[in-house]
Amino acid sequence: MTENAYIHIPFCKRKCRYCAFISGLNIEYKEQYLQALEKEIKTEYQNEELKTLYIGGGTPSLLDTEDIQKIISFFNFAPDVEITLEVNPETIELNKFKKIRDIGVNRISMGVQTFNNTILETIGRLHNEKTIYKAVKIIKNSGFKNINTDIIYGLPTQTMKNLEQDVKKLLELEIQHISAYGLKIEDGTYFALNLPENLPDDELQAEMYLYLCDILAKNGYNHYEISNFSKEGYESKHNTVYWLNKNYYGFGLNASGFIGNIRYKNFSLIDDYIENPLGYEEKVFLSEMENIENEIFLALRLKKGLNITEFNKKYNIDFESKYKNVIKKYEKFINYNGENISLTKEGILISNEIMSEFIS
Repeated sequence: MTENAYIHIPFCKRKCRYCAFISGLNIEYKEQYLQALEKEIKTEYQNEELKTLYIGGGTPSLLDTEDIQKIISFFNFAPDVEITLEVNPETIELNKFKKIRDIGVNRISMGVQTFNNTILETIGRLHNEKTIYKAVKIIKNSGFKNINTDIIYGLPTQTMKNLEQDVKKLLELEIQHISAYGLKIEDGTYFALNLPENLPDDELQAEMYLYLCDILAKNGYNHYEISNFSKEGYESKHNTVYWLNKNYYGFGLNASGFIGNIRYKNFSLIDDYIENPLGYEEKVFLSEMENIENEIFLALRLKKGLNITEFNKKYNIDFESKYKNVIKKYEKFINYNGENISLTKEGILISNEIMSEFIS
């Protein structure tokens, strides 16, 4: 049974210079796109009660409330469902967000990135510091009590002092969840073709990350996943589905899904998707070993890590015996007691290296 779904809305007023997602498409495609999306959902969705629905992008808040309501109407929901809508600060209006709350959306995820107006302009964002404060006020006044903000560290010209100022202002907003990502220059982005000057080096990025971990913990945020911090009870239910290697639908342009032992990705070109929303750019049946490796890789992103007893029972293997060399090699960077394995704070800094050791 698949109880979770992601929907991709690829429209943006302007594509950010660091963004590697399929986004930035002209809103003129909206009607064709939503028709294709409806066809995909009505064909593939099996009427399960969803526990989470995440509408991401792009900038889903560019859609009309009626469009969002129609998308939500295609699904059945569990009583305690989490329905998240991604938004950008410049798209937020009080009357619209009151309606969005009324139609069932109960969690907002907003891309803040930084409060520094100069850096915001450098990375191609359309909002400024003043817009952030106004947006959060509107979201709260609309009745939302579960709000996430994304921030990015390691931005062009960003110093530790800049980040400290960002965090101070962020904490003043008193929101429930913070996602913090280190800037990565990815292929296909504006920054990949036009490398910005004065990027913080790896050492400074690591210092920034450790600072975030410490200051957010001191202010009551639980560091429950490598990049995510929440007040008690406000962990992202939807994203946790990914880290626990559970099934989820992926609907829309370039959306990925995982059902049974099959991982798939939809078409990444808008014309292909509109013409055939039931087709796939990629569809792969995972072997048991691939599932094992994925489960370890994803679980190590979580603070609580991987439960060895449950894992051994699920896959009928002996984790300690199979991975004893990896455990020994990285013993200074992992917490391991025979029942659970997780990364230390220092281990998180080399998490990709450690995780890769568990992959054949």
